[in-house]
Amino acid sequence: MNTMEPSLSIDYMDNVTLNVTSSDMNMTGIAQIMIPQELFLMLGLISLVENILVVVAIIKNRNLHSPMYYFICCLAVSDMLVSVSNVVETMFMLLTDHGLLSVTARMLRHLDNVIDIMICSSVVSSLSFLCTIAADRYITIFYALRYHSIMTTQRAVTIIVIVWLTSITSSSLFIIYHTDNAVIACLVTFFGVTLVFTAVLYLHMFILAHVHSKRIMALDKNRRQATSMKGAITLTILLGVFIICWGPFFLHLILILTCPTNPYCKCYFSHFNLFLILIICNSLIDPLIYAYRSQELRKTLKEIVLCSWCFVM
Repeated sequence: MNTMEPSLSIDYMDNVTLNVTSSDMNMTGIAQIMIPQELFLMLGLISLVENILVVVAIIKNRNLHSPMYYFICCLAVSDMLVSVSNVVETMFMLLTDHGLLSVTARMLRHLDNVIDIMICSSVVSSLSFLCTIAADRYITIFYALRYHSIMTTQRAVTIIVIVWLTSITSSSLFIIYHTDNAVIACLVTFFGVTLVFTAVLYLHMFILAHVHSKRIMALDKNRRQATSMKGAITLTILLGVFIICWGPFFLHLILILTCPTNPYCKCYFSHFNLFLILIICNSLIDPLIYAYRSQELRKTLKEIVLCSWCFVM
């Protein structure tokens, strides 16, 4: 993922007619921004530990056994895919650079394909679960009395299985046909459609909240809606962070399709390693948002960390 040449690690850069290599940058007087491998490794390890803690906390605390937290747990697993792929690739690169590991070109290609599938699965599943959580919050607010009959545990599990199967299958197909510009177009389109879908749901929810804030309502109903809106606000923050962290990368893909040889686009391509850092930061920031917004999750995380610390001591 953090290779010298711009690639996803998905080899979109190498194989989609654009081929913006370091030599191309030098010919146009543009120097590619280099970031120490150790920084990638450190951020990857921190985000991996954070997301593992989130998953363990949700599994451990029965009060968090609800559809929304199941989806958040899956979102954390999606972030873990980015972290794991980053750590594995960086470790391979560091070991190879220091002469501690010898690998063949075929082995590197297989490793690259596996990492590509993991990263692509991460972005597809993350977007899907963000949409799913938005729909879950929407049902909570607009169909509060029927929520538990609509969003049952069985349905939540079915949705999770479908999302993961779809993510892995589509990601595998993306890697197989990575030389086709249509693959990038599909990924960018999916990004746009999911953002629009989620934005429409949130807009409707917040308009409702604004209207109801001006009315006199029963206390219990106010509390129920306040809790639901808190969940919606949390997911709004998650969505905003996702757009900030992944947005530059998707703009990168759009420029590959529209202006691969333009000097200004090549200048943008030279910042690719920074985009990769942002992607890893998304996996690092999400667990902090979960903990900050959920008192129950924050309490469980503290217990896990303290127990782990006592066990080590």
